[in-house]
Amino acid sequence: MDETSDEPPTSAVLLDNCHFSQVVFNNVEKFYVPGGDVTCYYTLTQHIVPRSKDWVGIFRVGWKTTREYYTFMWAPLPGAVHSDTAVQQQIQFKAYYLPKDDEYYQFCYIDQDGIVRGASVPFQFRTESEDDILVVTTQGEVEEIELQNKNLRKENEELKASCASLQKQNIDLQEEASKTQELQNSLESLRSNTEKLELELNSLKKENIHLKELDDCREAELHQLKEQIQNVTSDKERLETRLKTALDHMDRLQSQVLNYEKEVENLSHMDHDKAEQLESLKEENRQLRLTRTQQKDENKELEHCMEYLKGTEAKLSLCLNHLPSQQQNHDLMKELEEQKHLFQILQAKKNEADEENQKLREENDRLLRHLSQAREVSSFSVASQAHAPIPAPGAGDLLFGNPYCGETTWHSASIRKCPICDEVFPEDIETSQYEAHVQCHLLECPVCNETFEKSNKQVFEDHIFCHSLE
Repeated sequence: MDETSDEPPTSAVLLDNCHFSQVVFNNVEKFYVPGGDVTCYYTLTQHIVPRSKDWVGIFRVGWKTTREYYTFMWAPLPGAVHSDTAVQQQIQFKAYYLPKDDEYYQFCYIDQDGIVRGASVPFQFRTESEDDILVVTTQGEVEEIELQNKNLRKENEELKASCASLQKQNIDLQEEASKTQELQNSLESLRSNTEKLELELNSLKKENIHLKELDDCREAELHQLKEQIQNVTSDKERLETRLKTALDHMDRLQSQVLNYEKEVENLSHMDHDKAEQLESLKEENRQLRLTRTQQKDENKELEHCMEYLKGTEAKLSLCLNHLPSQQQNHDLMKELEEQKHLFQILQAKKNEADEENQKLREENDRLLRHLSQAREVSSFSVASQAHAPIPAPGAGDLLFGNPYCGETTWHSASIRKCPICDEVFPEDIETSQYEAHVQCHLLECPVCNETFEKSNKQVFEDHIFCHSLE
């Protein structure tokens, strides 16, 4: 075995694929004496490039693979690795590592890839036998032996020439085989490359089909997105138009609201004037009632006077019946005439008082009617202002309908009937209570403080949304 612990590179390559002519072993003995070192001589031809892991092994004849070596030695590298001429080399095997039997062995040169590059003729490890002892013969026998040797040399020369020719043919065949092997390797490489390219081509075709499908999907999505963009653009234009119309109408509504506020202010002033006028009429009515009371007292006094005059006339009539004297009768008649004249005067005053009382009644009734009309006008002005509908555009003019439809505003405490639930309140109810009742039916905008009925909640929400669009 080798002195080193490294295992040599081997392979399972069969002998048919080896190149035995690239390394030629020289001076190989027929047998080597056991117990002595053995020197192996070999020649590296120009067809081999020695490498650091090349080795020379001793194999038993009949071996099949390079793994069946008995012992080996690392082949030394020559001075010129790349040389066009043959190089002589030698290796010495130590006796300790050599075989001890008398089987036939041979030297083999193995390269770094585990390929056999040369093999020697067989030899044995045995001692010298009697067959190898020189035998002395006669001169005739010597001449005959020399002739035989001459013939054998000649035959040997012919065999060497034939061997050289065969070696040359072998070398040529090995070169052709090497070229063929290279071509086969190239062909195999091309086939493998072709298969890889075909696989890549199939993969690219599949990927191309997938990309085409993705492209079609992307085109469909792009077309759909374009349609959606067009729809959104048209909706945006339509909404902008409607928003512009709504804003214009809102401006008109604001101007109308300002006009209504001015009218409400004017009505408030008118209501204040009517209230003052009503107070004046109330005072005048009170004076008329006082005057009527005084006239009633005067009428009662006139009635008492009439009764007194009637009693006096009755007394005078009795006196006229009992008094025979003409002078007394004349005096009584004169007194009676005076009483009648006084009665006529009182009756005229009574008639005048009745006429004046009738006029006062008519005036009082007229004032009462005027007062009632003033109250109705004041209530109607506030209620009409609270329920006055604001002209609204068509359903298609505004984006979210009319945000001011159903808007109500309450500013007067003179209304004692709820305009929403029609609940009637007494005259002496406090204004704050009445306004709190009305306010519970309303929703107030937190932006513009406009009020809406709770029944119109959708209108209130649309109104809030219009503020968010501003």
